[in-house]
Amino acid sequence: MFEAFIAFNVALLAAVASPGPALLVALQTSVSAGRQAGMAVGLGLATMASLWTLMALLGLDAVFAMFPWAYGVIKLVGALYLLYVAWTLWTGATQSVESTQKDSSHRFLQGLLINALNPKSVLFAAAVLVVIFPSNMRWQDNLAVVANHFVVEVIFYALLAVCMNTQRLSRAYLSAKSTLDRFAAVVLGGLGIRLLAGD
Repeated sequence: MFEAFIAFNVALLAAVASPGPALLVALQTSVSAGRQAGMAVGLGLATMASLWTLMALLGLDAVFAMFPWAYGVIKLVGALYLLYVAWTLWTGATQSVESTQKDSSHRFLQGLLINALNPKSVLFAAAVLVVIFPSNMRWQDNLAVVANHFVVEVIFYALLAVCMNTQRLSRAYLSAKSTLDRFAAVVLGGLGIRLLAGD
């Protein structure tokens, strides 16, 4: 079982570190709004991602297979939310950092929504779980997998927030805020459009 957890964590870290909405929002928040905001977003991302793993263990991927429209609805809402985040980033690009600050509960909710509206997370989790872990695990083992997922993602995003919130990076971000925010907006908008297109 120990080897299975190692394999799961390697696959999980590869997925978390790959470019996508979650990583981009965590990076942009950590650099623009500070360490605490970055950690709050990361906590939201980790919470929802580990819940997707729990749902995969409970068989939600089978529900999506039986009811493709449910997957389609979540995908549509997720794409629209990414476009909304992209729009707010674009329109706020010229505002000062102080005027765009939000409290930690808002950042947590943003992270939660980014991963909640990404049904591919549960399909990824299901695929990895089937390959790595034995079927019909005990409920204690399922809880251990979910807790492990949560802890790994929290540590990853906490380290990211700390590393990205150095004085040098903050100064660089402030000097290029408008360009960087609009770049992030274009990437997130592109991901939203790609999701709408059915990829």
